[in-house]
Amino acid sequence: MFALAWRTLRFRKGGFVATFLALAFGTVIVMACGGLLETGVRNNAPPQRLAGADLVVTGDRDYQLPKKHPSDPEEDVESAVLSERVPVREGLQKAVRSVTGVRSALAERDFEAALLGGKGGGAQVAAHGWESAAVTPFRTSGGRAPTAADEMVLDAHTARAHGLSAGDRVRVAAHGGSRTYEVTGIAAPAKGRGVAQPTVFFSTERARELSGDRVADIAVTAAPGQDVAELKSRMGDALSKVPGGGSVKVVSGDDRGAVEYPDVLEGRETLIVLASVFGGLATLVAVFVVAGTVALSVKQRHREFALMRATGATPRQLRRMLLGETLMVAVLAAVAGWLAGPYAGSWLYDRLVAADLVEGIVVHSQGWVPSAAAAGALLLTALGGGWVGAHRAIRTRPGEALSDAALDERWVHPVRIILGVLCLAGAGTLALLTVLLFDGPIAASTAGPTVMCAVIGLALFGPGITKVVTVLVSPLVRVVTGPSGELAVLNSRARTVRMASVVVPVMLASGMALGNIYLQTTQEQVTKEAFRENLRADAVLTAPAGGVDPGLVDRVRSLDGVAAAGAYVSTTGFVERPRSAQSEDGLPLQGVTGRDASSTTAVTPVKGALKDLTGRTVALPEALAKKADRDVGDTIRMRLGDGAVVPLKVVALFEGRAGFETALAPSSVLAPHTTTGLPQQIVVRADSRTSQGELTAALREFAATQPGLGVADRDALLAANADDARMQAWVNYLMVGMIVAYTAIALVNSLVLSVSNRRREFGLQRLNGATGGQVLRMITVEALLVTGVGLLLGALAASTSLIPFSVAASDSWIPSGPLWIAGAVVGTACTLALGASLLSAWSVLRHRPVEAAVAAE
Repeated sequence: MFALAWRTLRFRKGGFVATFLALAFGTVIVMACGGLLETGVRNNAPPQRLAGADLVVTGDRDYQLPKKHPSDPEEDVESAVLSERVPVREGLQKAVRSVTGVRSALAERDFEAALLGGKGGGAQVAAHGWESAAVTPFRTSGGRAPTAADEMVLDAHTARAHGLSAGDRVRVAAHGGSRTYEVTGIAAPAKGRGVAQPTVFFSTERARELSGDRVADIAVTAAPGQDVAELKSRMGDALSKVPGGGSVKVVSGDDRGAVEYPDVLEGRETLIVLASVFGGLATLVAVFVVAGTVALSVKQRHREFALMRATGATPRQLRRMLLGETLMVAVLAAVAGWLAGPYAGSWLYDRLVAADLVEGIVVHSQGWVPSAAAAGALLLTALGGGWVGAHRAIRTRPGEALSDAALDERWVHPVRIILGVLCLAGAGTLALLTVLLFDGPIAASTAGPTVMCAVIGLALFGPGITKVVTVLVSPLVRVVTGPSGELAVLNSRARTVRMASVVVPVMLASGMALGNIYLQTTQEQVTKEAFRENLRADAVLTAPAGGVDPGLVDRVRSLDGVAAAGAYVSTTGFVERPRSAQSEDGLPLQGVTGRDASSTTAVTPVKGALKDLTGRTVALPEALAKKADRDVGDTIRMRLGDGAVVPLKVVALFEGRAGFETALAPSSVLAPHTTTGLPQQIVVRADSRTSQGELTAALREFAATQPGLGVADRDALLAANADDARMQAWVNYLMVGMIVAYTAIALVNSLVLSVSNRRREFGLQRLNGATGGQVLRMITVEALLVTGVGLLLGALAASTSLIPFSVAASDSWIPSGPLWIAGAVVGTACTLALGASLLSAWSVLRHRPVEAAVAAE
């Protein structure tokens, strides 16, 4: 039977190619998403600057959320990642050194800085004390180590890039100020040790000042002959017994890289979520596409199976032949997918890095697990699709098979009906949940899966829905297209099941494209509107690195034309009790200056006053205060970004925008618990007599006296926010585009198979007097009819997601986004359908009518 399978594949190249493409591209997409998921799970970030340390003691950013029901022992404990770097108590260095097996323990001070001079002024660099240079190790290749407060050492790569050498003087901004330093030496890492991060070293005392006297981590080297794993365990036990030891953890191996690049931890969550969502979607689509393509390919061979059954072939022999064909195609497709999958995954990962969603230091992983999973899933789908597609032809008695082979329009089956009802019911349930339970962008968590449930449900009822829609549009098609349309309508109504096999890919592609793209554009628009509404400042002052000096606020407020000025901090905290007051993502916190908060923010209190935001106080959104059972005058325990627990007195309540709830607290309370320890910006509001241009000019004149201080007006802030949202949205467009492109391939496959199989029909039409042009016009009408039905169902499927999400996020029934997107989807679908149909029909019409008429299907 395998030999027979090989012979049949040789003479059915169209079905072979269609199945091969569906399997190969499906394997590539699923493997690429699986590789991203594996990359996020492994999160391998090889150390660079800390490569010389055997162990690193660092602040533990993993935070176990309090239980919603503390008395329930079976409730799972959820975890989150603290938004800021957790400092290490300097006293722990002594405890680390006392552990048996430790050769050295260096306290690392890591902070942000920026070169304001040299080529490309304003470049960000990572700053440290010179003692930490030994960890990499760095060695001075020219000059000497820094010893005075106005001396520093640059790494060799950064020095070359900025045209600096030993003896030069350059201004550096750090910790809210700037100063001119002498470059006393150029440092280079040991041979074979590369450090991608631009690095500058200060003297030990100067690094202590510029870091705000914070220890970022402790780099530990083991004594000769000491087992590192044993030392790690011993050190963990020792630190757990000293004050402050519970807030740190000991890491080794590639986990040291996450200490150098703290964003690796947050990027891990982003990558896992992104890969899981799109990987699951890609797998579902691939299974759907492969099953449909294989089933259609097999379905075209009913007459062949009928003849084989009539000449003595048993159902078991046909199944073995079909199994052999499918395995041959699947193995070839799997090999092609395995070869291309890693490259596709690596390319996609590079796009995520370019969009700053993932740190580039993380190594892209593509192991055997996602490869085996992708190939196995699609192989089983191919076998299942072939089995289902040939089931009737194989099980039917020979005489009945011959009579039914020409046209098989049965599609109703109890299992199909039940699954279809469940999927449509699921789509309806998710749509209701989106409207009733969620507000703001978080509604996308249920809106996204709604599209797939609707698409699958409509696909299962595809033949019936296609027949109904065809009947409804038939009169219009006949009037517009004449005799060609009349014949196209008759063919479509007689071939409902086969027509549905082409309608479903159109619906799948258009529904996913419209649903996911307009979901993203609506979310992007809602986010921009929320930012615009909350932005009351006419201008902001920013530092190139490390935050701004809070002492500048009073000086800015005293400038002519300034009505209000305040320090601004953005971070994330967690309400300790009650747990139900927030999600696992925490509560966004905004640090403000209380006396000017009513002018620099868009918050209008419904109870209390913002001017009371002094000391350990907080202003809460009404919805959160209600969940937390707090009112003005009560106290709420908040875990801030660096893990510190601070009691805050509620001094005001306000109505927050749904989905964008943010609590306000004094910047003097929040800033010390951020990574930089300083406010991020100074927001400024002009008085009624001063224009935005006049205010910006005055601020720039002031900034000229503070080297490195930058000024941005309101329009620049809005543009920057829009660019950030657009960059993140672009990644989603890319992922959706890959999946939609795959469904487009399935559409072309289905059309080519469907039209190519009609050689005998076209031959008979031409023998009865039809010209080639008339046949092509008929095919054109059929293709447009199929595309129109598919687009109509796709729009219906997309609306089940877009309308509920738009209502939940923006209180509008109409999603946001340009109309050209819908036009592009319609135009692409029509182009693909017409191109594939007409080219296939033209290829068939090249044969002589008599040869085509007598050819077996």
